[in-house]
This record gives sequence, C-alpha cells and structure tokens, in this order.
Amino acid sequence: MADNAPSRRALLTGLAALPVAASAAAAERRSKRRKPARPKVQHVDVAVIGAGVFGAWTAWHLVRAGKSVRMFDAYGAGHWRASSGGESRVIRMGYGADAIYSQMARDSLEYWKDLSDSASAPIFHKTGVLWFAPEGDRYTAQSRAWLHANDVPHQVGDVRWLQEKYRQIQFYQGETGLLETESGALIAGRGVQEVIADARIEVERVVMPAPLFSKRIKRHTLPDGGTADHLVYACGPWIAELFPQQLMGRIVATRQEIYHFGAPQGDTRFAPPELPVWADFNNGRIVYGIPDIEGAGFKIAFDTHGPVVDPDTMDRSLTPAGIAAARAYVARRFPGLADAPLIGGRVCQYENSSNGDYLIDRFPGQERVWLVGGGSGHGFKNGPAVGKRVAAHILDKDLAIEPRFSFASKGTVAGRTVF
Repeated sequence: MADNAPSRRALLTGLAALPVAASAAAAERRSKRRKPARPKVQHVDVAVIGAGVFGAWTAWHLVRAGKSVRMFDAYGAGHWRASSGGESRVIRMGYGADAIYSQMARDSLEYWKDLSDSASAPIFHKTGVLWFAPEGDRYTAQSRAWLHANDVPHQVGDVRWLQEKYRQIQFYQGETGLLETESGALIAGRGVQEVIADARIEVERVVMPAPLFSKRIKRHTLPDGGTADHLVYACGPWIAELFPQQLMGRIVATRQEIYHFGAPQGDTRFAPPELPVWADFNNGRIVYGIPDIEGAGFKIAFDTHGPVVDPDTMDRSLTPAGIAAARAYVARRFPGLADAPLIGGRVCQYENSSNGDYLIDRFPGQERVWLVGGGSGHGFKNGPAVGKRVAAHILDKDLAIEPRFSFASKGTVAGRTVF
C-alpha cells in the first residue's frame, strides 16, 4: 500500500458524509450532461459494483491479495436503502444440517471480530444467540449436533432452564433452548463502511451500466473511460434490475419491517448481558430480535417474505398492521415491554433467490464478469466468507463453482429464507 494512501479514519469520515441521491435515474441523467472526465484510474484488476457487505468484503479480500480495485455504488457505502444498511444484524452458526452456511458463518465471525477489534467503534457485540423452539424440533437438534461436532461453545436446556435463565421472556411448555455463547450482533451500515475503509478504497458514486467489453483491448470499459479485467456485480436488490433477462424472477426483492421498542428507564432486562440476541422458531416461522445495543432499543422482526418491491421507490414508512403485530408478539413473549413505546423502525428489503441460496457465479457467457447476490435475510453475517469465495474465483479461474450458488440452480419462484 502506498504511503500516501488515504487513512482509514479519513475514508470513514468521507463515507459517512455521502449524501443519498434522489434516485438512480436522476443521477444517470445528470451524468449524461457532464463532459466526460479523465478516468480516475486508467486500469484496475477488478471493478466491484455495489458497496454493500458482499461487495465490500470482496474488495477487501482482493486488496489483501495484491489486486487493484475500484468500487462503485449509486448511493454510497452502507446507505439506508441497501440491504446492508441500518443498525444491526445477527451472526449465528446453527443452520440445522446445512453445514455450508454454518461453516461460512464460523469463518466470517473471525473476520468480523478482527475488524471490530481494530475499528473506531465496535462492530461485533458478543451477546450470545438464543434459539428456542418446541422440544423435538429437528432443525434445532441438527444445529446442536453441528455445534457439538465442531466444538462451537453452546448451552442447551429445557423450558425450566430457559425460564430460570431468562425471566423476562415468556416461554411455553415443551420448549427447548439452544444458546450459542460466542455469537451475537453486528453493526450493519457502519460495519460495511469500516470494511471499505480498512481496504483503503474510496467508493465512487456512479450508476453502473451492464458490462461493456472491448474486444480490441480485451478489457471491460468503465463509465469514465477507465478499464478493468474483471467485473463483480454485487448489487443486492438492484441486481435483477441490471440484468432483467437473466435474473428477473430469480432474485426478488421483498419488503421487510423492523421495529424498535424502548424499555423503561433503569430496566436493564432487555439489554446485554441480561438478554442475548434471540430467535423464536415456532409454527414454521422465525421471529427474532436484538437486545438494546448502542441505544437503538429492543429490536424485533418477523422473518417472513413481504410484498415484492422496487428498492428505489418503495415507501419506507412502517405500516399500522405491522406495528400492531409486533406489539402483540412483544406483549405475549416479553410482557415487561407490553406498554413500551415504539422508538423507531426501519423498512428494508430481502433479496431472495429462488432456492434460498446465494448466487456466486459468472454471468452466462462471460468469463470475467461475476454475479453475486441472493443475500436474503442471512447474507450479512456471511459477507466475509462470500467475499473470500468471490476473490478466490478471480484469483483461480479453474476453481469450481459451488453448485448451490450457481446460476443454473436459480429457478423463478422465490424460496426459503433463514435469518
């Protein structure tokens, strides 16, 4: 790294100050009126389009491998329209029998911890993650078996154990609990900005078009006239809009609401260390929450798909029906918060793939153009592992694609989501 490279703190300051564009279309119209400038960098090994968690960690790993990288995003790094923006996310390792995601989460946790240790403010909060479900639940038993086989610290107990340990939660007869003691919560938007700053990359506010390959120079042309050997499109819910013929119906953005309730003054039962991150797996659905971290209040969300949306234009106001459902759930499970005020909320989106798995594959017919997405409700935690995998493919063109992450595996009906 050159001695005159911008400092990490300076980059963070710049990233945090980036304004939100009125719309991608407006930005594109303005860019067409400007006289083209000389390219900021004439040529790079890789251009990453999308400064969310997948794009940020891809760039980070590539820089660590000695590759030159430019990064583009229409709205900036960790912005509030992104699936990677906002306050917090869960990181856990129990995924039933799905070892590929468990191992990716375990690998990712080490990267998040290292980043958090050197960051200006914590990115990882080790609260533990409590999973509770009806006794005999297969998914819970499979998660426990993987944790045990891989020496991941955890605790288990019946409903009596749960009620004695977490008196602020109302459990039901016949429930069982699984606590991952080393897992917890990640700070989202700031975490993405930290990754990019740690890689010493500046995000360029550009609306990126579909790939343009010059057969004469055998390189991809960038909007300002620069070039790149490889392109990585990690555009979250916008990836299907960029490539409608290939991805429309295969990657689908759905509207998701998140609610934050405020505990009474002096009541510490709903903040760490008294309350961990938690997930209620009952009746075929997941309701999950994050304790009061960094003053954001008690967070709750329902891990079910909302209506299909356009991430640029959707109304991001909470709905009365959603607030009422959240209040009713909190009153049942967390009676001490039955009358707690709603102190905030957020409307974001999942980008669901048809089979619930990530998309990490080449653009059909293009050897050096990569499509990365399908993060849905569980992508943020695995950002480091996804970025590492993408970088490995670029560094080794013969590395086999994971079949579950392949373009060929994606049909046209949105599938499962696991937070």
